[in-house]
Amino acid sequence: MRIDAYNQIAHIYSAHSTNKVYQSTRVNKGNDQFLISAFGRDYTVAKKAVSESQDVREDKVEYLRNQIQTGEYHVDPSDFASKLLDKIQSV
Repeated sequence: MRIDAYNQIAHIYSAHSTNKVYQSTRVNKGNDQFLISAFGRDYTVAKKAVSESQDVREDKVEYLRNQIQTGEYHVDPSDFASKLLDKIQSV
């Protein structure tokens, strides 16, 4: 039986090793301040503008929907291919 191991554990968990807590009598004056950077302010303004804008341009969607339904909507294949290649090359 290892008595020394039990003594070491008892020493680690001994009650007399706790420290007393003292209450502070110092009072904070309330001088803490924080400043938001110019980038942070700009970011907040931009985020607010984006959140207030519509996700979908309803007028454009309705216009294209009407053109498709009436058969008036046509895509120029060469224009489409040109824009597609430009997009691929920019990546």
